[in-house]
Amino acid sequence: MVKLDHLGLYVADPRRSADFYVRNFGFAIEMEAPGGEMIAIKDDAEFTIFLGRDPERAALAACDLFLQVDDVEMKHRELTAAGVAFAKPPEKLFWGYGAELLDHDGYRVHVWDEKSMREKG
Repeated sequence: MVKLDHLGLYVADPRRSADFYVRNFGFAIEMEAPGGEMIAIKDDAEFTIFLGRDPERAALAACDLFLQVDDVEMKHRELTAAGVAFAKPPEKLFWGYGAELLDHDGYRVHVWDEKSMREKG
């Protein structure tokens, strides 16, 4: 059996990045390395993202994240009201129906839900 259970992302500021995903998407802090050089966050399915400090590699931002939510349009309204800017609102995109935003390090975050994807994607 092979199961992907961790992903490493290089970021300029692990605390700022962790706060963004915890506040906006409900991730939980799993662990924090001394000195704040790396913070691990996990989602409800126990998938862990290691946010490691490396501003030079963070500038490459060569990874996209796809986050499944309960309702993409409601999440878009909620985050927009909280001041989060979206690159694309919920709409039919090449990958299906959803919304897109950029986090603080330029990683593209695709937000989608099962029902909208099935009905509108």
